[in-house]
Amino acid sequence: MDRLRDQYDALLLDLDGTLYRGPEVIEGAPKALAPNGDSAQRLVYVTNNAARGPGAVAHHLDELGYPATTADVVTSAQAAARMLAERLSPGDRVLVVGTDDLAAEVKAVGLDPIRRFGDTPPAAVVQGHSPATAWPDLAEAAYALRADALWIAANTDRTLPNERGLAPGNGSMVAALATASDREPLVAGKPYAPLMENAIERAGTRRALVVGDRLDTDIEGANGLGLDSLLVLTGVSTLDEVISAPAARIPTYIAATLDALNDAVVAEPAAPADIADLLRQYPGRAVRVRAVDSEIR
Repeated sequence: MDRLRDQYDALLLDLDGTLYRGPEVIEGAPKALAPNGDSAQRLVYVTNNAARGPGAVAHHLDELGYPATTADVVTSAQAAARMLAERLSPGDRVLVVGTDDLAAEVKAVGLDPIRRFGDTPPAAVVQGHSPATAWPDLAEAAYALRADALWIAANTDRTLPNERGLAPGNGSMVAALATASDREPLVAGKPYAPLMENAIERAGTRRALVVGDRLDTDIEGANGLGLDSLLVLTGVSTLDEVISAPAARIPTYIAATLDALNDAVVAEPAAPADIADLLRQYPGRAVRVRAVDSEIR
């Protein structure tokens, strides 16, 4: 049997909505990713959430039953810090709107993270998700942006899945700051290239499958770099959204859960409307999607 996972040397795995929702593991997902037979794929955990450093993310994954070390985790905070370092001079001040872990990534690339400033605006603003972000933080960033500071957002996800549903994501806070500043940021996270390029570099191969739950980040990001993708229906995006999605957001495969990695792929459907029937007919398997009139494959 030709399993889906065996076509690839690496799996680039989204976290929120794919492996867990908030503190709760998605049932069956750790078992689906466990070494299986002759499988030897490199597992790289790729998260748009900039709230936690790679060590904390790896520890959380390990607690939930996923094999992970710090070296296996790539975050949008790391990608954002790398973008800053490429554009600024060592020691430049960067106003951080986000967690202390995001500030630590800024410091790690030789820049000076700050929270407030006086008469001299910082060289840049970096913005990542933090549940503690408040009006004074956004106001300070708006003053800096009005003074022409560089602006980099870790990601622009409008929502963040957790055990209660969909909470406001970093993109919602970015939108507030964009309104206040009449500016738009450069973005490090999916669907933009910097984070995915970091993940490919970490995996050491382009023969990789991107696995995620969002059409507008995971799938569009994979398509933008010419990588295959698997959409799992355990998080944000729904099958109805797939059927009406533009070509840039059509995944290579769709499956109900990660179990599909360990089974053969169902033949391509004749039309998008057939996908739901095939998923019901072949539970636990992925359906290959025909991207009608698409130029992305």
